[in-house]
Amino acid sequence: MSANSAERQARVEVVLVKAGRTKIRYESALLHDDGTRIAVRAPWAGEGVRDFGFVRFEAGDVFTEYYWRDRWYSVKEVRAGSGALKGWYCDVTRPAVRTGAELVVEDLDLDLWRSADGTDVRRLDEDEFAESGLAERDPGAAAAAVAALDELERLARGDGFAALLA
Repeated sequence: MSANSAERQARVEVVLVKAGRTKIRYESALLHDDGTRIAVRAPWAGEGVRDFGFVRFEAGDVFTEYYWRDRWYSVKEVRAGSGALKGWYCDVTRPAVRTGAELVVEDLDLDLWRSADGTDVRRLDEDEFAESGLAERDPGAAAAAVAALDELERLARGDGFAALLA
């Protein structure tokens, strides 16, 4: 295999879909794909600064992102450009689908934040989830999403979170 084809295989374009539309797409470096869990690394892909009040995502931040083909969530380790750990941002999603160099993930509105020291664990966007209508359109997916958020919170509040990403 040539260096160019190896380099192409080491890149993955992450496509985040929400409500049937592409919310964002960005290139990432493929770190690992064992057939179940996919790990990629990418710089902050958003425009400008996103200030949540409890954390800021900004230029220079680096995200190591973990996706599963059999779980309804993704976990993103967030580090400042200096390398300092900010924490973990978790998205409730349908299981990830990777086709070649494209990784598609459908965001289901529920999120969870865990600070670097583990003292701040917060559920996010439950109002958006309720307003999305998913419970009416797809009750099974809505139940899986709520169960995924509950699992993430349990892991984030206990010692199982680090093992999830190991």
